[in-house]
Amino acid sequence: MATRSSILSTADTRRPMVAAAALSEFARGGYHGTTVAHVARAAKISPAYVFKLYPRKEALFVAALEACFDRILDALSEGADAAPSPSPAAVLEAMGDAYAALIRDRTLLMLQVHAQSVAEIEEIGSALRAGLARVTEFARDRSGGSDDDVQRFMAYGQLCHLIVTARIDESPARWAQILSQGIRHPD
Repeated sequence: MATRSSILSTADTRRPMVAAAALSEFARGGYHGTTVAHVARAAKISPAYVFKLYPRKEALFVAALEACFDRILDALSEGADAAPSPSPAAVLEAMGDAYAALIRDRTLLMLQVHAQSVAEIEEIGSALRAGLARVTEFARDRSGGSDDDVQRFMAYGQLCHLIVTARIDESPARWAQILSQGIRHPD
């Protein structure tokens, strides 16, 4: 017979796996278009077990969003480590390059876009703001940049989101060239 501690251990082991499945599923279908059953199928567990781990769909989406921001921070850290100099500009640029490489797979990017679209759901809006706070504070602390430097870094990241999601860099139109000038995303 399973003991209470082995059940908790199994749940603790399964939570990250379910959050990863939720990240992929919510990135594909959004909050409203993705069911807990979709996530359960991707995680190869029952919907009832998903609800045991995450009692509400909002909690499941938040877990996916937290996993998304964890991966972003890991990439930014690796980028900062690879900066050619310790200057704030070099560190922020290296972090931006690492993020651009990360969103080559649009999964993390699309989850953030979907989170923004349902940020009025308090639990999701709070998690989104907490994730953005983590990224902003990390960029400031790790780069040593000024508040203005970090604001430009974050604004540039949002512009990159727009360029990638709307495929602006694929348009030959003058307005698209203005927005995407100097911005390159790895293929």
